Amino acid sequence: IQAAVIPVMMGGQDVVGIAQTGTGKTASFVLPLLNQIAETGRRPGPKTCGALILAPTRELVSQIAENIRNYSRFMRVSVVVVVGGVKPGAQIRALSAGADIVVATPGRLLDHLTTGALRLEQTKTVVLDEADQMLDLGFMPAIRKIMSKLPKKRQTALMSATMPTQIRSLANDFLSDPKQISV
Repeated sequence: IQAAVIPVMMGGQDVVGIAQTGTGKTASFVLPLLNQIAETGRRPGPKTCGALILAPTRELVSQIAENIRNYSRFMRVSVVVVVGGVKPGAQIRALSAGADIVVATPGRLLDHLTTGALRLEQTKTVVLDEADQMLDLGFMPAIRKIMSKLPKKRQTALMSATMPTQIRSLANDFLSDPKQISV
């Protein structure tokens, strides 16, 4: 999937990526994000982020953040993990400086958006990883609220192992002329 998704992400086009677990979906969206950060050299403003990655579980958020740190170990990239089940204080402090990439579960992210700890008006890219699982777990209302706070002009990627009707509907609601890549 990397060979197909990376060029689309690099081109700034919206994308729906469908591939089973273990096929490299994370690298397919993280590597273009890191390239964009390296090319622009722009630092995020306070309480903002350049890219947002949403995932359904704390464990997946942690795995994605670890992959980002591994891929960017020779770069200066700020990554903030936002998940429920922990006290929010450390997350709020980390968000206050701004982050290149925020990796989050939808519920806790929405909490931080509501309190003003994070603003999304400068976010250029949003990725919904394991979108099918997020729908199964009932995150749709939170995702809709989060997406409404993002700029209209942005790149959006939906990554999923399957493409149920609800994912297709989500793609139609949030993506503009997406390229679909299935592996």
